Amino acid sequence: MNQQEMKQAVADAALAHIKPRLEDDTVLGIGTGSTANLFIDALAPLASSINATVASSEASAQRLKSHGIPVFDLNTLDRVDFYIDGADETNEALQLIKGGGAALTREKIVAAVAKEFVCIADESKRVKTLGGFPLPVEVIPMARSHVARQLVKLGGDPVYREGVTTDNGNIILDVFNFSIPQPLDIEDKINAITGVVTNGLFAHRPADVLLLGTPDGVETILAQ
Repeated sequence: MNQQEMKQAVADAALAHIKPRLEDDTVLGIGTGSTANLFIDALAPLASSINATVASSEASAQRLKSHGIPVFDLNTLDRVDFYIDGADETNEALQLIKGGGAALTREKIVAAVAKEFVCIADESKRVKTLGGFPLPVEVIPMARSHVARQLVKLGGDPVYREGVTTDNGNIILDVFNFSIPQPLDIEDKINAITGVVTNGLFAHRPADVLLLGTPDGVETILAQ
């Protein structure tokens, strides 16, 4: 299987994973990105039986609505049963880097509420140590230079992602050359910088299940 086929395989596997547990009042959290889009499309035949979803971005919300799948504001719901989303990197502990699509803050919010976080990715995203993929940091615009200086002190090379404004009206700094052997510690340190909204480390809230696409099929990995 090529990478696109692996993405399709994990999207289909995610649907198979949750389908037996779908009930009338199930709330699905839906992520953002190319793999999440494939999952949204896989949901389309079930549109009439899905009563509530929450999307982590405006783009995902529009894609869901285009299939006739209802999308709700998270504030109107008391829970999210399953959150399905991709990742830019994952380690063995199912701690992730996310935010390549600039939706990291809303993704973190939905993941925090979700009872079960199902991550779908192809095998190129599996790494021993996080940080090969530049770490996205969402920043209040006026704090961009201050935050960048603090990120340099932590050992990274922050680069302003030009032409990108998040759904929350903020900017993204991508931190390059930043190996992250201790994700929990780095997640806390970056979030403590004044002006940071959040960063793309999902260490305190890792995935519960990783469906990993490989040339030999989909590998299911459970959090330890």
